[in-house]
Order: sequence, then structure tokens, then C-alpha cells
Amino acid sequence: MQVTETKTEGLLHEFTITVPAVEIETFVNNRLNELKKTANLPGFRPGKVPVPLLRKQYGPSIMGEVLERTVGETSQKAMEERSLRPVIQPKIEVTKFEDGSDLEYTMALEVMPEIKPMDFSKIKLERMVVKADEEEINKALERLASAHKTSEPVSGSRKSKSGDITVIDFVGRVDGEEFPGGKAEDYSLELGTGSFIPGFEDQLIGAKAGDHVEVKVSFPKEYGAEELAGKDAVFDVDIKELRETTPGVIDDELAKKVGLEDLETLKSNIRDEHENEFKNMARQRMKRLLLDELEENHEFEIPPTLVVNEFEGIWAQFEEHRKQAQEQGSDEDLSEGKTDDELKDDYRGIAERRVRLGLLLAEIGRLNNIDTSQEDLNRAMMAEAQRYQGQEQQVMEYFRNNPEAQQQLRAPLLEDKVVDFIFELAKVTEKTVTIDDLIKEPEEKAPAKKKAAAKKAPAKKKAPAKKKVAAKEDK
Repeated sequence: MQVTETKTEGLLHEFTITVPAVEIETFVNNRLNELKKTANLPGFRPGKVPVPLLRKQYGPSIMGEVLERTVGETSQKAMEERSLRPVIQPKIEVTKFEDGSDLEYTMALEVMPEIKPMDFSKIKLERMVVKADEEEINKALERLASAHKTSEPVSGSRKSKSGDITVIDFVGRVDGEEFPGGKAEDYSLELGTGSFIPGFEDQLIGAKAGDHVEVKVSFPKEYGAEELAGKDAVFDVDIKELRETTPGVIDDELAKKVGLEDLETLKSNIRDEHENEFKNMARQRMKRLLLDELEENHEFEIPPTLVVNEFEGIWAQFEEHRKQAQEQGSDEDLSEGKTDDELKDDYRGIAERRVRLGLLLAEIGRLNNIDTSQEDLNRAMMAEAQRYQGQEQQVMEYFRNNPEAQQQLRAPLLEDKVVDFIFELAKVTEKTVTIDDLIKEPEEKAPAKKKAAAKKAPAKKKAPAKKKVAAKEDK
């Protein structure tokens, strides 16, 4: 095998690789001898088919196998001999391949830049600690009690008020014609919840059981059913019963309704849930500051192709968001008054940041033998599957049969392991703060232009689970 480097430009390397015909012939003969053991042709016993006949019968398909195998093995060997680590799949183009002649092909690849991680013990970080607020715990208990409220029929002829449940029959019409989904009987509607078309519930307040009410409303312009969006409608509503709601009592019985022993256990669970949520928020905040610190202290060349691919992904997501907003009639200015060229300039900066940090974290993981296990991946797949109730089995099958989707789950797992590794080496101090302090935007060292772009860059997507896609935290 002869390898000639034809171009070196930054991280880009190009080679011309020639494999002598004698090596190709050896590969072909080895494959023919393998086939001979099992080949079954009319007139010959298994294993006795002459090699020349096999070559005539299977030659074209064997040459395709030999080409693929030879290119794969020789290109890998060429990279290993030169200690080249490609960041993406090398681009290979066969320029000469004929029976009896040398194989010649070109290989172009962008390689991993040289990265020297900083001394992580010099990094100073602050971990914010928020204790669960008793007032918030009480509010959570009140919401839980409200979810377990009961209702009793209203005695007498009291008029309905917000919070009451009306049991109604209704028929809706647009332009005098009934429409699909606009009719129901014995429907329980809690007034004041806003669960119906805007204005519908308001017109039932003040009515009594036995009343007939003509409700006039307009469907919102962004209503899901296009044939009704923006249309005026009239509903004939008969109020059959009026019920008064009573919130559940915050006591041991409420706790038992949600599967816990007593009220104190319920409070403890709510407190733990709040504090875990605060811990996750504090970790994400500290991670963001760590990534800023890492970016500021590492300067190395980044592969242009990776940046282009990352930018194209960000821009495609932005255009998708913009299209959805337009279809929904939203007047939100996603571009914040900037031209597309200005936005693209911002997003290219974000793409460069993501690529730089991705390469850096991957290299830190490699140098410190940090990797994800199958057990880690299984937990991540289970967690993702649980997000789609009723489709858990289909989601698990999707991941098991899709290596690319598994890799999309592995990437953030590995990133978090590397981040935790750096946290252990950095100087981390704790500070007790309020929830308002925790959610406040941290002061960043990054340039103003980069900060502004980072806030509105579309989030990376995680592995698709059949129908939905989850967003990944921005770097």
C-alpha cells in the first residue's frame, strides 16, 4: 500500500492511496476459497466447485465486497500509522478500480485538534443552595387539596358563581348549522377554569338550575380546527344541575389518597421534591458557568465542517420555530428585529461555541477514561420511555433498533459525567440563596454579542422517540 499526502491545510488532510493489484488478487482468492466451502452449483458436489467457475459466477459481487473491505482496512491503517483521529467520517472517492489493476482512491478528512486541558483545580465555582420554603410547601398542599375537592348539589335556587360545577346539555351552531364536537349531554363544567372557549363560562355565571342560556362566543383565530377558527358561534345551553365544590382537607386522609401514610410524610416528600428541583437548577447554573470558564481558557482550531453542520442544525430549528409561529398567527418577533444575516452571524458564534466545548469535553473524557456504561444507557432509555405514557414499549424498541438514537442519548450522559469529574477537581463553595437569586441570570464573562445569541439559540434536540423530540440544554 502506498500512501501519499496531497494536501495539509489546518486540520484538513488529503491523501492518495494505492493498493497493488497483487493484494487485491489475494483478497479475491481468499474470498473465493471461502465461498468454495459452501457453494452449491448444479453438477458439482458441495465444496468441489472449481475456483475459475466461482470467479465467473460470483466475480462482480465479490469485487464489490473486496473494494469495500480493502478501502475500509487500508484507510484505517493509513490513519493509525499517522496517529490521525478523524472528527467525522472521512470522505473517500475511488478513482481507479479495474480487475487486474491497482486500486487507487483519495481520502479527505478533518482531524481532532490538539487540545491541552487546563488545570481544573484553578477553577472557582459557586454552588447555590436553596432550602424549601414552608410557604411554597403549603401552597403545594393547597393545590393538592384542590385537586381532591368534592362537590355537592346546591340546595335552593342559588345563582351560579365562579368555582361552581354546572351539569349542562349544549348544542353549538355556526351560521345556523351544528358542527362536529359542538354537542354534549350531562357535561360537568367547572366555572372559572377557562377550559371552554373564551367567554363561554362567563355567560353561565348568575344562572340557576333549570335555566336555558343562549351563549354567544367567537372561536379564537388560532383555534385548532381550521373550519371553526375565527368563526362566531351560538350555543343553546340547558343547566340541569348546579353543584358546589369543597376543597379537600389538608390532613392525614389527604396523604392517604395519594398513597402516603400521613400528612407529615406528605410534607416531607413535597419538601424533598422541591429541594431536588432546586439542586438540579443550581447544577445547571453551575454547569453553565463552568462551560463559560472552559471556553475562556481553551483556544484551539476547530474543524470547519463540524461548525457548518452545527450551524445548519441551529438555523433549521430556528426556521422551523418561525414557520410554526407564523402558522399559529403569533406576533412574537423571534428575530428580535434583526435581519437573517445578523441572526446567522449570531448563530455561527453559538455553533462555534458548541463545537469547541463538545470537542473539549470529549477529549477530557478520553484522557481520563470517562465513559458511559450500558447500564447508564438503559436508565436513560427507560427515563425517555416513561415520558410517553402508553408508548413505553414502542419507545424502548425504537432505541434498541436505532444505534444513532442510542448515541444521541449517550452524548449528554458522557457530557454530564465529564462535567461532574471537573466539579470534583474545581474549588466549589456553597452559598445559601433565595429562589429568586437562583433563577436570576448570572453575570457572564462572555462577550455581549455571544451572550445575546446564546439566550435565543434554538436548543439542541435529543433522541426522537417516535413522534416527539426533547430539547437539550444549550451549551
